[in-house]
Amino acid sequence: MKSKGFWLLIGSVLFFGFSMFLLFLAAFWMLGEDEGIFAARGDLAVVEINGPIFESKEILEQLDRVYKNDHVKGLILRIDSPGGAVGSSQEIYQGVLRVREKKKVIASMGTVAASGGYYIAVGADKIVANPGTITGSIGVLMDHTNVEELLKFLKVHAEILKSGRLKDSGSPLRPMTPEERQLLQGILEDMHRQFKEAVAKGRNLKLEKVDEIADGRIFTGDQALKLGLVDEMGNQQKAVDIAVEMLGIKGEPKLLYPKKKKVDIFELLATGESEVWFKKIFYSLREARVLYWIKGMSL
Repeated sequence: MKSKGFWLLIGSVLFFGFSMFLLFLAAFWMLGEDEGIFAARGDLAVVEINGPIFESKEILEQLDRVYKNDHVKGLILRIDSPGGAVGSSQEIYQGVLRVREKKKVIASMGTVAASGGYYIAVGADKIVANPGTITGSIGVLMDHTNVEELLKFLKVHAEILKSGRLKDSGSPLRPMTPEERQLLQGILEDMHRQFKEAVAKGRNLKLEKVDEIADGRIFTGDQALKLGLVDEMGNQQKAVDIAVEMLGIKGEPKLLYPKKKKVDIFELLATGESEVWFKKIFYSLREARVLYWIKGMSL
C-alpha cells in the first residue's frame, strides 16, 4: 500500500509536467502574434481578434495605428473569439468606436464571435457573419470553485487575515456567504446591463428587445440576422466588398495586415505574459462545450 506522501509526490510531478506542457503550448500559440504596425499606404486595414480575450494592449495598439494613419480609409475587424474578460473586451470596443470617428469599420465574424467577441463587434458600422457562425451569448459569467474539502483531505489549513468582512469575497477556501453571493451577483448584473446597453446602441435596437434575447444564449449567424444582431451574411471578402462600396473605392482595394513577430519560450517567460496565455488556455477549456458543439456540427 503506497503512502499518501508517495501519491502526493506523484501528483506534484504530474501537475508540473502538465503545467510545462501548457506553457510550451502557449508559446506555440504566440508564434506569429501581431506587432500592430500599420505604417504603409492602403485602402483598408485588417485587425484580427483571435481566441479568448484576456488582454487588450496589442489590439489597442493596432487600432491606434489605424486611427492615426490617414492613408487608411477603413477597417476590417476580423473576429474569431468566444469572448473573455469584461474589461479587456470593453477596452477594445471603445478602441473600435474611436476608429469609427474617422473611418468606416466593418466587422467580419469567423467560426465564433460570442460574448466579448460580439461585444467588440457591435462597435462596428456593419457586422457580417456566416450563416453557421456562433454568436450572441449576451451575458456575464463568474466561476467559483470551493476547494475546502480538498484541503481537508490534504490536511492543509488556510487562515485569512482581512481588514473588512467582504475583502475575501469569493474565496475558494470556504463556502460563499449569502451576503457575498448577493454582492457578486450585483456586480454581474451591472456588467450585464453595460453589455446590453452597448448592444442596443450599436445595433439601434430598443433595450427591451435586447432584454428578451440577452440571457446568455448563443445564435447562429442566420438567427442573429433575423434578430437584428448582424447586418449581412458572408465571409471576410463580403466585409471587404461592403467597405469598398461604402467608401467608394475604385478597383481592387489594398489590404494592410500587421507585421508578424516571433516570440520564443524564453521571451514568453521574460515578459511575464505566460500568465495571460495560461488564462487563455483554461478559458478555452471552459468554453469547450461550445467549441465541441461547433465541431460536432462540422460539414
